Amino acid sequence: QVQLVESGGGLAQAGGSLRLSCAASGIIFSINTMGWYRQAPEKQRELVAVFTKGGSTNYADSVKGRFTISRDNAKNTVYLQMNSLKTEGAAVYYCQAGGLLGRGSRLIDFACWGQGTQVTVHS
Repeated sequence: QVQLVESGGGLAQAGGSLRLSCAASGIIFSINTMGWYRQAPEKQRELVAVFTKGGSTNYADSVKGRFTISRDNAKNTVYLQMNSLKTEGAAVYYCQAGGLLGRGSRLIDFACWGQGTQVTVHS
């Protein structure tokens, strides 16, 4: 079983910055994809920024140039630096990860979500 624990959400002014962290724990053999999604009230969950299986990054057009995703592989942790925050960026931000975990003598696929962290941006 893999658990994702997010931190770093909170309240920020428009134009300000926040940094989110997500740490994965468990008997993890490898993490292939890891990143951030968000869901605003009455809206669908959407991709914000992710590391793909090939190691590249994908960003939503709405955050390009303002948000930066980074990771510490040794800590199984991914970060999201959010600068120049906008009020429309207020949402619950979720960490997502997928990869392989160890179970007995086997490696099995996993995909999981964190519990979410609230980001509020006021003007």
